[in-house]
Amino acid sequence: LDMMHQVKITNVRSESHTDILPDEQPGSLGVCGWILFIVSLLLTVATLPVTIFMCVKIVQEYERAVMFRLGRIVDKKPKGPGLFFVLPCTDTFVKVDMRTVSFEIPPQEILTKDSVTASVDGVVYFRVNCPVSSVVSVSNADFATRFLAQTTLRNVLGTKNLAELLSDREGISQSMQESLDEATELWGIKVERVEIKDVKLPQQLQRAMAAEAEATREARAKVIAAEGEMNASRALKEASLVIAESPSALQLRYLQTLNTIAAENNSTIVFPIPIDILQPFLHK
Repeated sequence: LDMMHQVKITNVRSESHTDILPDEQPGSLGVCGWILFIVSLLLTVATLPVTIFMCVKIVQEYERAVMFRLGRIVDKKPKGPGLFFVLPCTDTFVKVDMRTVSFEIPPQEILTKDSVTASVDGVVYFRVNCPVSSVVSVSNADFATRFLAQTTLRNVLGTKNLAELLSDREGISQSMQESLDEATELWGIKVERVEIKDVKLPQQLQRAMAAEAEATREARAKVIAAEGEMNASRALKEASLVIAESPSALQLRYLQTLNTIAAENNSTIVFPIPIDILQPFLHK
């Protein structure tokens, strides 16, 4: 039953969207409309060339014009770029900018999944994909997209915990872009990119996280120092075994130490002579 209800809702939305957009089912002007159109055309021709400046309009390369004739959209696509003609009495038009527009999402106080309050802001990049839908389907597509971006930011971040909020910004931006793009498709808006700018946490939470990070670094430093002591003790053990196997190696080590001490002239050092050197003299 739920699936059937959703299908019905989808069909109603699609039918209502079709009724709003006259591109697919253009309506007739009617008898009165055609009379007004013919009268306006005759007056325009009769007052030439004065009315030529009122009839010729220019649309820039990055703009499109959605033209209405007696309240109905003319043709199935917008006018432009370049020159197009309008009748002063019956035709009106709305210019739509097709360039990419960016706006900042004001800082939003959100509550994460693990009950942490944070202030998050972002940037949204969008452009008009269908000029006719952006004029007919919504009163102000720009403001509607801005307000929708704020609510979408709260809804998406409400399902994330603090760790995901700090580490998975790319995933959050992708989720927001998909949600916004799906919602603004009927408005003729294409959301190109969403970026999370800054995440501000309370001061107490920042101090707690800094203390936690410091404790983690100290623990890691102690582990590294302990591993270094263990490796050094193993190296000393292996060196002692090598020296024990060769007495001449011990004598060379003594001589090397004496050479090192001799290079330091600013102090007096008493160095014990190994008993192995005196063994021949003791026998004599």
